Amino acid sequence: MASDFAEFTNNYLDDLKKTLENLPIADISKLYSMVLKASKEGATVHFIGNGGSAATPSHSAGDWSKELGLKTISHTDNMSSFSAWANDEGYSQVFVGQLSTFAESGDLLIAYSGSGNSDNVINGVGYAREIGCTTVAITGDYNGMGGGKIVNLVDLAIVVPSTSMERIEDVQLVINHIIKEAVKSNRE
Repeated sequence: MASDFAEFTNNYLDDLKKTLENLPIADISKLYSMVLKASKEGATVHFIGNGGSAATPSHSAGDWSKELGLKTISHTDNMSSFSAWANDEGYSQVFVGQLSTFAESGDLLIAYSGSGNSDNVINGVGYAREIGCTTVAITGDYNGMGGGKIVNLVDLAIVVPSTSMERIEDVQLVINHIIKEAVKSNRE
């Protein structure tokens, strides 16, 4: 049993290493530039996400506001607002509703979706674009879908090169940390 677990763990880590080695660094660099621009202009960075990818917005907003002094909002954190919008307008509108209150032209929206096909995230991106926000999706090749519908709706799509939802979600957090550390080092 222990050898089965060790083999499973090694396979998981090997797949994660392969995913990390094939990250689209040029696209991550573009996100870095967008975050620097938002920081210099005093724009707010809005984070949205669905399912397991709803935790990364919270982590990212916390990291970036504390470590970088950026104005950030994780629209996955306020359950009273989230559930009110879901109840009154439908789950597919939870981010549109919150963004309609807080987002302004010139802000940056970062959307996390492992599949790239979550209606609530796609609708949030659509609304953000309509009002003049720059939009980014951090998605994956879940089930070989190439990043899903969202890749054609954003200014920048970072597609994690993995069909595994777990690896995609692992790497979404890694990308958060890469950007945070790069922006922080740029200021030192």
